[in-house]
Amino acid sequence: MLKPAVVIDSGSRFTRGGFAGQRQPQCVLRTVLVPPCSLGTPWQPCPGTESPRCSAAALRCCPLKYGLVEDWEGMRALWSHLFCCCLKVSPEEHPVLLAESPSCPAADRAKAAEVLFEGLGVPALHLANTGFLSLCAHGRVSGLAVEAGAAVSHVTSVLGGQTLRKGTRCLGVAGDQLSRHLQRLLLQSPAEPSALQALTRKVLTQLKEQCCYVSLDYEGDLQKGSHAPARFQTPDGHWITLGKERFCCPEPLFRPELLQLSCPGLHQLAGQSLQALSKQARRHILGNIVLSGGSSMFPGFPERMCLELNFLFQGAGVHIEVLANPQRGTAAWAGGSMAASLTSFQHSWMTKGEYQEHGAEYVHTKFQ
Repeated sequence: MLKPAVVIDSGSRFTRGGFAGQRQPQCVLRTVLVPPCSLGTPWQPCPGTESPRCSAAALRCCPLKYGLVEDWEGMRALWSHLFCCCLKVSPEEHPVLLAESPSCPAADRAKAAEVLFEGLGVPALHLANTGFLSLCAHGRVSGLAVEAGAAVSHVTSVLGGQTLRKGTRCLGVAGDQLSRHLQRLLLQSPAEPSALQALTRKVLTQLKEQCCYVSLDYEGDLQKGSHAPARFQTPDGHWITLGKERFCCPEPLFRPELLQLSCPGLHQLAGQSLQALSKQARRHILGNIVLSGGSSMFPGFPERMCLELNFLFQGAGVHIEVLANPQRGTAAWAGGSMAASLTSFQHSWMTKGEYQEHGAEYVHTKFQ
C-alpha cells in the first residue's frame, strides 16, 4: 500500500513540501542552491542507498524563472533534496501531487512527469494548477483565483474543477519587481543613501512585508502629502523611515505603468478573465473570487481588489466579494494537501505503470 502523498509547490522563490493532510508545509526551501547531501555532512543520505543520490551540484542558480523551469537537472536535484534531506523519505514510496504554474507549457508538464517517474522513481503523480489548488484551499471547485506571487502573478478561472484556459491571464508584476521598485523609491529620497544602497534582497523583502500596504485611494493619498510614517531597523543598526513609499511600493500590481509596463493591472486582468466566460459560467464564478500568494498579503490588498472589481462591473447588477484567507500566502500548497488527502481523489493519480505504458505525454490525457 502506498504511503501518504507528498505535496510539492515549487515557486520562483520558495519550494514548499509536506504530506497530504497537513495544514502547513513541513518544509520550505529557497528555490536556489541547496547544501549537498553527503555522508560527511549533517544532512541525511537518501534512505535505502549506500551513497546519496541527492546532490545539489547541478543547482548553479535558481532553476525557475517567472514560474517556468529553465534547468530540469536543477529541479530534479532540488526535489531529491526535498525528499531525502528535508522530509527524510524515499520518493519511491510516496505519490506526488505537484502544483504547476497556470502558464506552464504543455512540454513542461510532460518533462515534469519524466523527471519524477524516471529521475526520482515516484510510484504515482498528479499535476494540478495552482489556481485550482488555491480555490480548493477555500473549499471551492469553481471560482476565480487571483494569485500574486514572487516572480509572476496569475488570474485563473476554474469551473467544476476544470481550468478554463481562455480565462487565464498572466502579469509580470509580483514580489520581486515590487522589492526593486521599493529600493528605487527609497533611493530617490534624501535620507541615508549609504544605508539604502547596502540593503540586501532579503532585508528589502522584510522591509516591504513589514511596512508597506495597498492604498484604497492612491491618487488621493499622493495629493494629501501627509502619510503615517513607518520606521524599520536594518540588521546593521540603521533606521529607515518610509512615508509615501509605503503605499507606492505595491501600487504597480494595479498600475503596471509605474514600472514602465504597458499592460493591464491585476484587477483588470481579473475583469478580462470574467468577461471571457459565458454568462452562465460567470454567474458561478463571481461569488468565488479568491486571493492567494505572498504578494496578496499586503494590508489593503483584498479591499482594493474588491473595490476595483466592483467598479469594473458597476451597472451589471452584481456585488462582488473577494475571499482572502489569512493563510493565503501558502494557499496552493494547502489546497494540494487537502485534495490529495481525500478518498475520492485516489482515482486521479497517474501511476508509474501508466507512464511506462503510454509515456510522458499521457499527462495531457490524464490531467486536462
